Amino acid sequence: MDTMSNGADLGFEHRPANATARVLLHALGTLLAACLVALGAATSAHAASGDNLIKVFVVPEPTQTGGQPATLQSIAASTLGDPSRSVEVFDLNRGLAQKDGGALNGPDDQLHPGWILRLPQDAAGPEVQLARDTGTQNTVSSAPGSGQRTSPPNTAWTTMFTIPLAAVVAVLAAIVLALITAGIVARRKVRIAYAASLRTVRKLGEPVRRRRRLMHRRATGRRFALDAESVRRAYEALDEFVPTRKQPERPVHALRVDAAGVTVWLTVSDAAEDPWTNIDSTRWRRPAAAGGRPARGDTTAMTAQASITTACLVRAGTDSDGEPVFVDLSRLDGVLSVSGDQIVARDVVHNLLAEIARTRPNTPVTVLRATDGALPITVPTGLQQLPRVGAFAGAAPASRQGTVRAGASRRPVQGLVVVAGSPGERETAELAALCGPGGAGWTGLVCGEASGAHWRWYTDADGRVDIPVLDVQLTVPA
Repeated sequence: MDTMSNGADLGFEHRPANATARVLLHALGTLLAACLVALGAATSAHAASGDNLIKVFVVPEPTQTGGQPATLQSIAASTLGDPSRSVEVFDLNRGLAQKDGGALNGPDDQLHPGWILRLPQDAAGPEVQLARDTGTQNTVSSAPGSGQRTSPPNTAWTTMFTIPLAAVVAVLAAIVLALITAGIVARRKVRIAYAASLRTVRKLGEPVRRRRRLMHRRATGRRFALDAESVRRAYEALDEFVPTRKQPERPVHALRVDAAGVTVWLTVSDAAEDPWTNIDSTRWRRPAAAGGRPARGDTTAMTAQASITTACLVRAGTDSDGEPVFVDLSRLDGVLSVSGDQIVARDVVHNLLAEIARTRPNTPVTVLRATDGALPITVPTGLQQLPRVGAFAGAAPASRQGTVRAGASRRPVQGLVVVAGSPGERETAELAALCGPGGAGWTGLVCGEASGAHWRWYTDADGRVDIPVLDVQLTVPA
């Protein structure tokens, strides 16, 4: 006996998967077309006549409105948002014969339940309904004693426009079935189309989102300009980490100040005492109620005052909770390189200059314009801008490559070198002479890539700056 069998032996017809998909989609398209034809037949009586849709208001019974009869003013208030537009409603319905034989001939006439009143096309609300203009001509007399006759609008009364529920359900069911079948047959194509549509939606909404973020960043800048309390609290918190006879210096690289307390970034090898609690390897936090400054008048206080004088805290931006985060520029050890989006990088540097102008006025600043054509940076009022510095006397800068934060030396911010753009060969030499090891001891702020920079920040077009050395991302003021 031959034990081998195949599809032909058993009566099955082999059909490729893509052929099956085409047949299924063709059947689905036929079903959808049939549903659409049924919907068109159900509504053809309304569409074929060419009548225009209008908006109307059906006067309710007083029992439906809490005993208060409807008036033209109440109708205008609920459907147009303005009671004074009752004149428009009156003009549209003046002399229009209603089903009970009555008509509206004066703005103060009583409205009878069941009357159908025309509304302006901008009317909206749950009481507004759609109707068809029947085109019937009417002419009625005006109020007695007026001596005039008026021609009412070109409508006798209106008929409600509806779509059969069964047709709507059939169409919706066909659409849902089409989507489900398309997802089963071509899941990969659906995923690709869905991802493309999401990208399109994000792209269309990107200008609005960026304008909203820009407004938020500008509000943050105004808040920083008026906020002196967080600066005072940040320096007070810094007081608690100055060197004493019993405790060596514990460098604080950044602080976060909020109403509930203070968070500090320390070196991995350092620790803080009670009431400070550890968050992770570098961050420590204490509640606001546990804060306190050491008593002034002993050697510890004098040492603390010297440390605070050396520190230069600036608010680099706000975190995800909207709270300011301070960075100590005296820990930069030379040069800060801010790269990424050029506009946001300029905002970062300009904000740092504004912060220094508020806390350390008259700090000397010299601006170097790079060779990449970047626009110059405006120095805020309060800082002492110096002309471009030429040659520098003193020791030649020592070469130092591959430094890490733990090996950084602290230096007071005695002068600032600002480079608008990535420095060229000449600007790099000037940076090394002013800010490098063995140089003049100044601090460099570069809007671009700077070789040998000890700290590097990265910006994006949404107004954020990433500070890898602190493992934090901030929103910068604009």
